[in-house]
Amino acid sequence: MIGRMVEIEPPPSNAGTARLLVQCADRPGIVAAVSRFLYEHGANIVQADQYSSAGGYGRFFMRSEFELGGLDVPSEELERLFEDQVAPRFDMDWRISLSDRRPRVGILVSRSDHCLLDLLWRWRRGELPIEIPLVISNHDRLRGDVESFGVPFRHLSVTPDTKGEQEREVLEQLRETEVDLVVMARYMQILSGAFIEQYPSRVINIHHSFLPAFAGADPYGRAFERGVKIIGATAHYATEELDEGPIIEQDVVRVSHRDTREDLVRHGREVERSVLARAVQWHIEDRVFVHGHKTVVFR
Repeated sequence: MIGRMVEIEPPPSNAGTARLLVQCADRPGIVAAVSRFLYEHGANIVQADQYSSAGGYGRFFMRSEFELGGLDVPSEELERLFEDQVAPRFDMDWRISLSDRRPRVGILVSRSDHCLLDLLWRWRRGELPIEIPLVISNHDRLRGDVESFGVPFRHLSVTPDTKGEQEREVLEQLRETEVDLVVMARYMQILSGAFIEQYPSRVINIHHSFLPAFAGADPYGRAFERGVKIIGATAHYATEELDEGPIIEQDVVRVSHRDTREDLVRHGREVERSVLARAVQWHIEDRVFVHGHKTVVFR
C-alpha cells in the first residue's frame, strides 16, 4: 500500500515583537486591563515587568513585550484601539514601539576615543541594534577611526565666541540624519537648554562618578593625590542642570594604594565605556522610564 503524500504547511513566520510602555498613577486593575486587551487581540506576551512606587498608590510603570504574529489587527490599529479603550480609563502616558526598528543614534565626541570606539565596535558586531548615521566632534583627531567603521564624521569646531552657531549646526546635522537618540561619548561641551528641549530624555551623557568632588580638569590626578579607593562612572540623561539629569546606570571598580595615576585613568575608562554601553542598550530596548529626577530601569 502506497501512502498519500500530504503537504504540511510551514508554521507562520515570526512577525517580530513590539513593546507596550505604560506610566500612570497606580490603582487596581491596570495589569488586568492591559493583559486582557493584548490577549483579546491575539498578542502573546513574552516578557512583562511592572513596578509601583512606594507610599500607597504611587506611580505605576509597566513594560510588556509581545509577539506580533498572532495579532488580529495591524499594529497601527492596535495603537488606535488602545488609545480609545484602555489608556483614557487610567490617564496613561504610553506608547508602543516595534522591536525590529533600529533607532538612529548620533554620537558626539571630543578628543577621548574609549567610549566612542566601544560603541562603534558593539554596533559593528551587532550587539547594539542601532543605526549610526554620523559622529560629530569639535576636534578632527578621531576622523580616521570613525571612518574606518564606514560611519560619516563631521568636524564642527567651537570657540567661546562661536558656541551658539556651532550648536545650531550640530542640531541641524542631527535633524537632517533623523537621529532618535544623542549620545555624548565624552563630548566635553555643555549643551544648552534649547538643545536639550529638542531631545527630551534622549540625550545620554557619561562622566566619572567623583562629582561633586574633583570637578574640572584632571579629576583622576586629584583623586590619586587623595588616595581614593573606588573609581566609578555615571550615565544619565542630560538636562539643563549640568550633570544633574536622571541617572540610568552607575558602576564602580575598587583601586588601591598600589595603583598609579595612569592605572586610575585606565580603570576609569573601562568602567565609563561599559556603563555607557549598558545605558544605551537599555534605552533602545525601552527599559528606562523617566519620572521627575529619577528613572525606573527594567533590566
